[in-house]
Amino acid sequence: MLFAMMFAFWRFLEIITLIPTMGMLAYFVDGYVKANQLTPTYILILFIVSVLALAWCIATLFSYHRSSTNAQFVSFVDLAFVGAFIAAVFYLRWIGSVNCTSVDRGNPYFVDLGAVGSANFNTFRININKTCAMLKACFAFGIMNCIFFFITSLLAWIHGGNTARSERVYTTTRKTTHHHHHHGGSGHRRSHSGSHSRSRRSRSHSRSYV
Repeated sequence: MLFAMMFAFWRFLEIITLIPTMGMLAYFVDGYVKANQLTPTYILILFIVSVLALAWCIATLFSYHRSSTNAQFVSFVDLAFVGAFIAAVFYLRWIGSVNCTSVDRGNPYFVDLGAVGSANFNTFRININKTCAMLKACFAFGIMNCIFFFITSLLAWIHGGNTARSERVYTTTRKTTHHHHHHGGSGHRRSHSGSHSRSRRSRSHSRSYV
């Protein structure tokens, strides 16, 4: 039960971060397709990995009983996604040093204070590069999913090891119980046959003396 809660929690975090990542990258892919241009590698790799990871998260979350049975397989696939996200983030690493915002001085603002006088204020304008900000957000979500998938891989591996040990203990206990039952049944049959033969011998002796 504890594994189910922790696994579902981290899976929800993965889905929540993968949906906006896939949406923003789909926006870029659609723009390049409409412009009849090749999509850059740093966008395409992260987009493909995000789509596959989102489908995998949804499948393992809503089919939890099967995924818990095959916990070690789930752990292996999650670990593979860790490597895929590391590669995708590596291709997009250049966006980390780019400044997506700039502050410019705007038009001065004049305020008439009446008898007191007047005042001039300088305004500032913040410019945000939309493309740069979206790519930086995807870069951050990619790093977060590297951590999230590593955690779910570790959880699944631990759960798979515990399940395998429990099955081995159950199988050993069942074999031992079956062996005891078989041994006890054969002993009971031997004692019953021995007592039956002794009773027959005693009856034959009593008949001979009469």
